[in-house]
Amino acid sequence: MTPPVRVDHVGIAVHDVRESEPLLELLGARKLVHERDEDQGFTWAYYALGGASRLELIEPIAGRESFLTAFLDARGPGLHHVTLEVASLDATVTSLEAAGVRVVDEAAREGYREAFVPPGEAAGVLFQLIEYDAGFGADHGDAVFIGGEPLR
Repeated sequence: MTPPVRVDHVGIAVHDVRESEPLLELLGARKLVHERDEDQGFTWAYYALGGASRLELIEPIAGRESFLTAFLDARGPGLHHVTLEVASLDATVTSLEAAGVRVVDEAAREGYREAFVPPGEAAGVLFQLIEYDAGFGADHGDAVFIGGEPLR
């Protein structure tokens, strides 16, 4: 049985976060986090919208090649991924693989673990599966969790 899962956020690839966020602001979105990820070559910003909705804008770091520059070159700005927070990454991956679903790129990052279900497995959408460490909220503000707590 798959452990609890919920939609965490929708990731949108953009060329420039600051140029892309005015519409979110007009819609009442509140910026929660705006950080650079040097290891992966992108800048990301989280926005809360309403009680439990979040969007993420991700832009490549200028002058660096990354998965995001390749995505933008091939497709332009738009939907990049849907992130699903899972209570247990290991149990979720095991359940999906037992059902014949391919899961790739498992990695431990600072504050979370992740894996991906490629678009070919999921109607053309990249799904990021994420299990947050307890300290992620303390480092980024509890608002990054729906309801203030990671899924357990």
